[in-house]
Amino acid sequence: MNIGTLTAVRRRFLSLMLALSLCGLGVMQGGVASATELIPSVGLTRSADSDEAKSLYGLALRSYIVPHAIQGEIQGQYRQEELYNGDLHLKTWPVTASLYVAPIQQVYVGAGAGWYHNTFDYRDALNIPNKTTEQFGVHVGGGMQLPIMPGAALDLNGRYVFLEDQHSELIPEKFNPDFWSASLGLALKF
Repeated sequence: MNIGTLTAVRRRFLSLMLALSLCGLGVMQGGVASATELIPSVGLTRSADSDEAKSLYGLALRSYIVPHAIQGEIQGQYRQEELYNGDLHLKTWPVTASLYVAPIQQVYVGAGAGWYHNTFDYRDALNIPNKTTEQFGVHVGGGMQLPIMPGAALDLNGRYVFLEDQHSELIPEKFNPDFWSASLGLALKF
């Protein structure tokens, strides 16, 4: 399979994931819309090539596609990290779509795909031009919710993201951008 075909397949998969997640936002249960959740979150993230955890910020919209069984989610995040002893400052803004199976009402597991917008900001003294790239990635993860009051719950979420190796202007020229994240959010149901 050539790169063009692989990219087209990835785009179709991401489009399907986004469409399924959006469909879930309008699912009806007994004439009343299912509980849709807005989940602001903070957390920790660490790349595969780093020993240091950094902060992560996110906002997700999640709803049931199949009542009490399958959830769809669209999420945006922001993360940043330093690589090559601070010579490269990498900022990432992923937008992802996920499908989760909820075998128990408070527990969910699943997978998804997303589009990762990466900004490479090199130290000024290196005289290397900064650049921005876009990349497709997939993830697996899960979590649990702990109700704290009617209409609100704590959402504990973890995921591992798989991305293709990134190229840098520094040596070594390739690095593994895969990362894991763990976040704590407040699920506000409406």
